[in-house]
Amino acid sequence: MNERDDLLAMVASLYYKLNQGQAEIAERLGVSTSKVSRLLKEAWERGIIEVQIKTPIPRDFALETQFVARFCLTDALILDAKPDSDEEGLVASAGQLAAIYLQRIIPDLPDGAMIGVAWGTGVHATVNALPNNPGRQIDVVQLMGGVGALVVDGPDLARMVAAKLGGRHYDLHAPVLVERPEVRDLFLAEPTVREGIRRARSVQLAITGIGSLDERDSSFLRAGLLTRADLSMLRSLGAVGETAGRFYDAKGQTAAIELNRRVIGVELEDLRRIPRVIAVARGLTKAAAILGALRGCYLDVLATDNITARAVMTLADEEEARGLSARQD
Repeated sequence: MNERDDLLAMVASLYYKLNQGQAEIAERLGVSTSKVSRLLKEAWERGIIEVQIKTPIPRDFALETQFVARFCLTDALILDAKPDSDEEGLVASAGQLAAIYLQRIIPDLPDGAMIGVAWGTGVHATVNALPNNPGRQIDVVQLMGGVGALVVDGPDLARMVAAKLGGRHYDLHAPVLVERPEVRDLFLAEPTVREGIRRARSVQLAITGIGSLDERDSSFLRAGLLTRADLSMLRSLGAVGETAGRFYDAKGQTAAIELNRRVIGVELEDLRRIPRVIAVARGLTKAAAILGALRGCYLDVLATDNITARAVMTLADEEEARGLSARQD
């Protein structure tokens, strides 16, 4: 180390390790405070000062910034995952990030605000990670009808959140998917169902997952609500994913997807009107579904991991390049 480096290291140590002010350091060295400020800046630039920030859950802040800038998001929570991480651990960590975010924003909810809960493994991980805070007394409602066949069903999750926040839970007394649109209309004619959907539309905060149409990762298939043939039919119509039980295509549009007329719950347009929607989802099989939801602006905050996030960015780049090429042809 030369004399200059030694001086820079000394100034940095006095300032950061011994918490001495710039005026105190300047007096010791017999220089001006502006000179000390320049020395600290030089120490930064030459790498003599290094910062190590320890976070409880490692996050990819650079990728989060890119996501917020590129998509219609107010925030992104992206886990800095290791390539060899196990699937369940990644889902749990993404849920922890979402739970930490919820703890930060829940105190700012207005009096009388309600939280809406959908379904999915990501939502389940978030609810599990949410600490007990019964003093909040926040009511929780279902965003969609019940599934019945899954541990991560909406009614169970709504009860869990309400118990943790000391509020009441309101079930939506209907299945999420029925055989025909006319059956759905009958359910919607029931006062209790109509009131349940009205409540769901009025929430200030919603927590949802993002579902894939990949047979390896479809919650609708696992629940027995759809068959492989149904998924194939949906893909042929351009569907790439679902959120809150509603299916959409790569642009986030729903017009061509008739199956949505058999779903009981909030509409995707309702999600857009909720002040804050947090979606928790990860996995390479969900990249297209996440991208479609982002393009539809159905969420404000995304909790995922960097492996999934990079796959979404790559897919967006490829699709935009294909679109540009088609216009040029």
